[in-house]
Amino acid sequence: MSISICVPKHIIPVSKKNRFFGWLGSIAGMRTAAFLIALGVSIPILVILLSFVRPEPKIWEHIIETLLVELVKNTLMLCIGVLAGTFLLGVSLAWLTAVFEFPGRNVFNWALMLPLAMPTYVLAFVFIGLLDFSGPVQTILRSYLPGKMGWFPGIRSPGGVIMVMTLALYPYVYLLARNAFQTQGKSVLEVSQAFGYSRGRAFFKAALPMARPWIAGGLILVLMETLADFGAVSIFNFDTFTTGIYKAWFGFFSLSAAAQLSCVLLAVVFVLVLIEQQMRARMRFGQVGRMNMETGRIRLTGWKKWWAFGYASVVLSTAFAVPAIQLLVWALKSFSVEFNTGYIGLLIRSQLLSLWAAGVITGLGLLLAYTQRQNSEAVATWTIRISTIGYALPGTVLAVGVVIWVGFIDRQINGAAAYVFGIKPGPIFNGTVLTVIFAYTVRFLTIGFNSINSAMLRVTKSLDEASQMLGVSGVKLLGKVHLPVLKNGLYTAAIIVFVEVMKEMPITLMTRPFGWDTLAVKIFELTSEGEWQRAALPSIVLVLAGLIPLMLLNKRSERSK
Repeated sequence: MSISICVPKHIIPVSKKNRFFGWLGSIAGMRTAAFLIALGVSIPILVILLSFVRPEPKIWEHIIETLLVELVKNTLMLCIGVLAGTFLLGVSLAWLTAVFEFPGRNVFNWALMLPLAMPTYVLAFVFIGLLDFSGPVQTILRSYLPGKMGWFPGIRSPGGVIMVMTLALYPYVYLLARNAFQTQGKSVLEVSQAFGYSRGRAFFKAALPMARPWIAGGLILVLMETLADFGAVSIFNFDTFTTGIYKAWFGFFSLSAAAQLSCVLLAVVFVLVLIEQQMRARMRFGQVGRMNMETGRIRLTGWKKWWAFGYASVVLSTAFAVPAIQLLVWALKSFSVEFNTGYIGLLIRSQLLSLWAAGVITGLGLLLAYTQRQNSEAVATWTIRISTIGYALPGTVLAVGVVIWVGFIDRQINGAAAYVFGIKPGPIFNGTVLTVIFAYTVRFLTIGFNSINSAMLRVTKSLDEASQMLGVSGVKLLGKVHLPVLKNGLYTAAIIVFVEVMKEMPITLMTRPFGWDTLAVKIFELTSEGEWQRAALPSIVLVLAGLIPLMLLNKRSERSK
C-alpha cells in the first residue's frame, strides 16, 4: 500500500539558482538583462563623446596644421570613388544575373559574392605585390615591351586604393540589387516596352528607380565599411580618419586626442546608420510580386551572351580568382621557410579568441532575440537597437572607447585598493583577453542577434501559447521549445561571428594582451614591412575561413528557393 502526499508548491524549497533563472525568464528579468547589455555597448560610445571635456590643445593644433585637411580630403575622395565603383559593378552585375540568361550564369550568380571572403587588407597587399614596379606584371611587361614603362599606372595611389576597395566591397550592392531585380521580374521590361521604351531606357526609367531603396541600402553599407577600413589604407599609406586615430594613439601617445578624432568619425557613422534604417524601412517599395525567374529570364544570343560572360569573368577573376591564386603561389614558396611552431601559436590564439567571442555573442544574441519576442514595448525595442549599434562603429573608434573605459575601471580599483589595503595591484582588465572579448562583443553582437532573430521569427506564436497552456514558460520555454528549433540559427550565428573575429584586425591590434598576436596582426606586421610573400600564409587561412559563411549563405538561399 502506497501513500502519496500532496505538498503545496509554495512550501517546496526553491534554490537561489532556480529563483534566479525563474526571474531571468520573466518579463522584468529579460528587460533588465537587455538593459545591461545596451549599457555595456553604449558606454564606450559615451566615453568617446565625452572626450571633448578634456581637449589636447597642443596635439590638436599639430593635427590641424599637418593632418586634418589631408585626412578629410583623402577620406572624402575614398568614399566618393568607392561608392561610384561599387555602384557601377554591383548594379550592372546584379542586372545581368537576375534578368538575363547567358553561359555560366548559374555559377556567377553565387560566385560573384566570393570577394566578401577576401579581407580588404589581404586584397590590398596582393595587388601591390602584383602590380608594383618590382612585381611580376611590370617585370614581364618590361621584358617584352621595349622602352620605358611610364605609361603604367602606379598602384600606390588614390586610384589604386579605390580600385582595391571597390573590388572587395561591390558584393554588398550586388546582393541587395540582385534581390530587387529578381523581385521585379521580367514584367517590368515587358510593361516598359509596351509603352515604347527600349530595353536600355526601361532599365533606367523603371527597373533602376524601383530598386533604389535596395541599392541605396547597399551603398550605405559600403560607405560604412569604407569609413571603418584600417588595414587597406594603412598598407597603401593612404591617410584617412582611421589611420589618423591610430597615429594619434600610438604616434602622439594621446588617447584623448584619438578619442576626439574618433568622435568626428562617430558623428558621420551615426548619420549613416539613420539613413540606412530609413532605406531598410522602404525596402517594400517597388515590389510587384515574385515570379519564377528560372523561366522568366531573357536569353541572350550572339555576341551579347559572350560579352556578359566575359564581363562577369573579368570581375570575378580580378576580385577573387587571381588574388587567391597569387596567395597560394606565395604561400607555397615561403612555406618551408616561413612555417614554424610560431604559426601554430598564432592559429591557436586566433581560434581561441574567435571561439570565446562566438560563444559569448551567440548567448547574448539569443537573450536579446528572446527578449524581443516576449516584449513588444517601445522601451524594449529601443534597448535592443542600442545593443546592436556596435557593428556600425569602426574598429579603431571602438578600440579607443573600450581602452579608455577599461582604464578608468582599473584606476578606480587601484585607488580603492590603495585606500583600503595600501597596495596598487596594477592593471586588472586593461591589456587582458577580457578586454578583447568585450570589444568583439560590442562590435559583432549585431551579427549574432540578426541571425538568431531571423530564425526566431519563424517560430509561430501559437507554439508559445500551446506550451504555456501546458505549464512551460520563461526559461523552460526557451530551453525545451525554442532551442531545438533554433539550432540552425544558432549554428549560423556562431560560425559567422567566428569568421568575422578571425578577420578583425584593428580591434585585435589595439587591445590585445602582450604576446597575444593573431593571424590578422601577423599580416599587418608583415605587410607594414613590405613582406608580401611571408604574409601569404596567414592570409590563405583567413580567406579559407571567410568562405564558410558564403557557402552557408548560398545553401540557405537555395533552400529558400
